[in-house]
Amino acid sequence: MSSNKSMLQKVYDQLDKLPTPLKTRGFSLVFGRAVKYFKTSGLRFEWIEPNHSIVVIKNRPSVQNHIGSVHAVAMIMIAETATGSLVGLNVPANSIPVIKRMEVDYRKRSTGDMKAEAMLTQEQIDAMRTEERGEVDVAVTITDADGKEPIFVRAVWAWTPKRA
Repeated sequence: MSSNKSMLQKVYDQLDKLPTPLKTRGFSLVFGRAVKYFKTSGLRFEWIEPNHSIVVIKNRPSVQNHIGSVHAVAMIMIAETATGSLVGLNVPANSIPVIKRMEVDYRKRSTGDMKAEAMLTQEQIDAMRTEERGEVDVAVTITDADGKEPIFVRAVWAWTPKRA
């Protein structure tokens, strides 16, 4: 894959040499330039590796709902970002990742800041790096400040060749 790396993968390779706090801050800045809504929402990466990401959002007035917790759409945004960043770090430069389906089940009221943790298996990574097109169900867990899981999200991503 080295000769067919996407811009995101090239940036990650450069940042991967830094200590984790600088790496995640740098990745958050670059990701925010590419995905404007990421920056607008105040999301940030707490951890990023090709097989594991953690995205957080602070519970502050601009992202709250009418009861003072993180808005439902903001919870979905951290799930989409955590899962999508992993797909973006693994598909070749000539492919485009797109969210295909998200299933959401709101289970209970959340408390405080929110965290989305996404993971890929080596088998999923190998498929993205070798198959021209496909789809992947990216595991993601959303937790609140109390460590509870107020929302369940299933994120299915697809990748296809870029159009010329």
